[in-house]
Amino acid sequence: MKSKKIYLVRHGETDYNLKGIVQGSGIDASLNQKGRDQAKAFYSAFHTTPFDKIYTSSLRRTKESVEQFINKGIPHEALSGLNEINWGTREGMVITPEEDAYYYRVIERWQNGEINLRIEGGESPQDVCDRQKPALEHILSKEDEGTVLICMHGRAMRVLLCQMLNYPLRSMDMFEHSNLCLYLLNHSGVHFTIEKFNSSDHLIEFKVNLPE
Repeated sequence: MKSKKIYLVRHGETDYNLKGIVQGSGIDASLNQKGRDQAKAFYSAFHTTPFDKIYTSSLRRTKESVEQFINKGIPHEALSGLNEINWGTREGMVITPEEDAYYYRVIERWQNGEINLRIEGGESPQDVCDRQKPALEHILSKEDEGTVLICMHGRAMRVLLCQMLNYPLRSMDMFEHSNLCLYLLNHSGVHFTIEKFNSSDHLIEFKVNLPE
């Protein structure tokens, strides 16, 4: 397997993010104006990067985040294995103090190693990991794609980074993220290393408001 450079980004902001509404794989929201500005800033910073292929989830907010690259003619493939975790009955709900407390109890149990614990009606981290494996194998198998751009989602990104870097899933919250943040990874053909960790430099440079 040949070496590969992977630019891994989270999608831009949506109104669900802005309003504190739970947004998982069952919510197919578009970017809001700030999210579109973030996407433009990312494109401005990396439009000369020689991407061989773009991968997104099957949800529109990821494709919209990298649409300017796709419009240049760079090949694109949507993989449902990259979709966000399914937050079950919580999807589409405003995060009240009670819901926030439930969420953090579940996160704490995941951090304690209960990676098969599912959100009510939704997925567990292990479920997400299992459906990501074929997608990651597919991406890595393409030897003619030396530089790729992957756009996906916050919780799913944390799970994928654990897979890439051989961390246990209970450690996934060590991988922080924000809208249109960048993780730059190098794959030697055997192992992954991180070159950039949750970088938002491109948003600062192009004067896009960052999360408070």
